[in-house]
Amino acid sequence: MPRVKSILSEAKQIERAVTLIQLGARLQVLESETDLSYERLLRLYKEVSGRSPSKGQLPFSTDWFMTWQPNIHASLFLNIHEYLNKAAALDEIDTVIKAYKLYLEHAQAQSIEPLLSVTRAWRLVKFIDNGMLTLTPCAKCGGHFVTHPHEISRHYVCGLCNPPARAGKGRGAEPLAH
Repeated sequence: MPRVKSILSEAKQIERAVTLIQLGARLQVLESETDLSYERLLRLYKEVSGRSPSKGQLPFSTDWFMTWQPNIHASLFLNIHEYLNKAAALDEIDTVIKAYKLYLEHAQAQSIEPLLSVTRAWRLVKFIDNGMLTLTPCAKCGGHFVTHPHEISRHYVCGLCNPPARAGKGRGAEPLAH
């Protein structure tokens, strides 16, 4: 007997895809997180965003998350994500969406440019789930920051407590609230 598609389930998939598109997610994220066909996602993407989706590979390296400012942004997002994971019973992608929206709200409230795209945020969660990255507490402030799993956690000091020598000296540098 063929499986009958639920109209409500399909509507939820479309709503999820529309939200991800509005947040700027790449097509590969939509393909991974919905059961909609590539053709439907492509049509939906063009209808919602008014343009064709970006082409090319998704960022795969964990290195981007280790640089100073991206690490602070990734850590903020991931702490929000971890809190929501514990506090709310949501599907994983809905947790990513909600955490990303809260991250954007925080960045806007602090008047800082969000460095983390929703696609990178999604990838970050995948890296955490696969044990390629982890959250490590800072030995000075106690905040939890994204690190490689083999980082010596007992002596780890975050980029806020120990910023690099040239931090904040570049063009367009914005002060970060600690």
